[in-house]
Amino acid sequence: MSAQTRLVSFIFILALIWFASCAPPTCYSRSLVLSKEITRALDTIHKSSRTKTCAEFLPKMFLDVHNSCIRSKLRDFLYVTENLPTEYCRERPRIRLLKRRVQILYSIITRFCYRDLEFSTNDCEALETGNISPRYAEDRLKHLIEDA
Repeated sequence: MSAQTRLVSFIFILALIWFASCAPPTCYSRSLVLSKEITRALDTIHKSSRTKTCAEFLPKMFLDVHNSCIRSKLRDFLYVTENLPTEYCRERPRIRLLKRRVQILYSIITRFCYRDLEFSTNDCEALETGNISPRYAEDRLKHLIEDA
């Protein structure tokens, strides 16, 4: 096999790999990615010295796109970010970016993917505390494993 044939084969394989990873995001994958970005942004806002005072006004939020309460939690969070008590907090770039991401996630969940997402839990408290109660199927699986 000549060097030219190997090079063409190598380029072809690289092109296949590149095209395979270019699949468009689904509603579910996009909402998962956005929820992780929002969680990271909130963590950064709470830790940064420039936005720490503004973070005191923001409610705690642990996002779980499998929780049906996420719509109301995002709506409430948007209300708080739009009505922050000081202009300084409303104009901070990190706060504005967080607000934009929450708006996008809220639009995806309530409009674009309204019937595509499936909620497996209805624990509104878990979105505030981060303590997610085990799902019935997982709990049952644990008992089946223990019994075996």
